[in-house]
Amino acid sequence: MPKEKLACDPHKEACNFNPAVFYSALGLAILFVIWGAVFPGSMRSVSNLALRFIIDQFGWLYLFAVFGFLIFVIAIALSKYGSIKLGKDDDVPEYSTFSWIAMLFTSGMAIGLVFWSIAEPITHFTSPPFGSAETPEAATLALRYVFFHWGLHPWAIYSLVGLSLGYFQHRKGLPILISSVFYPILGDRIYGPMGHVIDVLAVFATIFGLSTSLGLGTLQISSGLNFLYNIPDSDFVHLLIVGVMTIIFTGAAVLGIEKGIQFIAERIFYLALILMGFLLVFGPTTFIFDMLTNTTGSYLQNILSMSLWTDPVIKSGWLGSWTLFYWAWWISWGPFVGQFIARISRGRTIREFVIGVLIVPTAFSFLWLGIFGSTALEIELFGNGGIVEAVSQNVASALFVTLANYPLSSITSIIAIVLVAGFFVTSADAGTYVVAMLTSNGSLEPKDSVKAIWGIILGSVASVLLVTGGLVALQTAAIVAAFPFMFVMIAMVYSIIKAISSEKV
Repeated sequence: MPKEKLACDPHKEACNFNPAVFYSALGLAILFVIWGAVFPGSMRSVSNLALRFIIDQFGWLYLFAVFGFLIFVIAIALSKYGSIKLGKDDDVPEYSTFSWIAMLFTSGMAIGLVFWSIAEPITHFTSPPFGSAETPEAATLALRYVFFHWGLHPWAIYSLVGLSLGYFQHRKGLPILISSVFYPILGDRIYGPMGHVIDVLAVFATIFGLSTSLGLGTLQISSGLNFLYNIPDSDFVHLLIVGVMTIIFTGAAVLGIEKGIQFIAERIFYLALILMGFLLVFGPTTFIFDMLTNTTGSYLQNILSMSLWTDPVIKSGWLGSWTLFYWAWWISWGPFVGQFIARISRGRTIREFVIGVLIVPTAFSFLWLGIFGSTALEIELFGNGGIVEAVSQNVASALFVTLANYPLSSITSIIAIVLVAGFFVTSADAGTYVVAMLTSNGSLEPKDSVKAIWGIILGSVASVLLVTGGLVALQTAAIVAAFPFMFVMIAMVYSIIKAISSEKV
């Protein structure tokens, strides 16, 4: 894969635009926005039919594929190929380890982790996949499945995409495009229609996966404002929030990665630590550590059975609404997060990359979920309760209702809103930057106009999904949009194996 095979030099202005990918992806996105705005009933009906078909016919494939991705990235990190650098042999990391991890975490989980940290365990507590509801056993099971949904599996998806992109860009000199990963299979055809189709699929998945997260963030910000200041939790407020946040994250994307994403990510990471530390000190500390220890052990003990469990009787119910939704959501985030972490990971070895991307964020997620989830469950089991009722009425209010049980709730609730808004910006900021790269031949410096256009599109898609169906529409869009990209990722495994097997290590 010599560099002269590049269609163009990604550092030159002439390479900063790919009309085939840009206009195809933009056209599809605009058609979706118009469809949802003009014919919302039709969009809901078609989306629901597609969702049922995918879950009923291919739910098992989601489970097998994601578990396979996890096994693959662990195996390659532990193999002799783990010493290969994502770059030339003398390259060194561009960012400090702290900045790297902060950007990984805030762009890779962000809004969803805050939104679901209490709402999900409480929902499983009241409606478990099996067993009796609202019992101590249901609480343990609830937290175990939360760990499962937010643990190693999603980060394995990001690791696979990021590792593949980082290897082919930094080591082989190819553009940082999803299509570049398939050079060992397609050769120079990655620069033609086949490569363009792969990149359009990646853009499509990214737009809807990210819009799902932006919609969740909007719902939680609106719920927080309603809880604190009695501001109506309405469609108008939702659209207003999306509009304001779109202006902010698009502006941050135009400023660039160093000035925008890194600055915001580091400070939001500190805020997350403050809020987490507050609950650890003022919350049920002993209960939290007991649940953390017990759930971690239960998660590790049951990871194989959870990874491949598919019950045909309830597949379209609990499993479809939770595990399959999450796997599809993470796959739809794969192109965006993978591309972003590949961009910031030059100079790290495959082993260092996989450990950093797979283990560190998972450990932090467990800590975050263990503290917030255990606190809410303790209130329901031994305290004043009220969180179950709040979640049943408005799932986005769970965090604020929980914080109201402890001192300084008005301050901690404001911190939570700022945290969600910050995660909103970092995720959308990174997503806008990555989609711009995908439609600009992998240019490391996409045109400001291209970034601005995609920022507006992301905000528009999130708005349409919120207005036409709220949380259900967001989940449906993520699952449907991720489906074709799952097959791209399966082929990606074969391609990276074929490429690294020629390395002399």
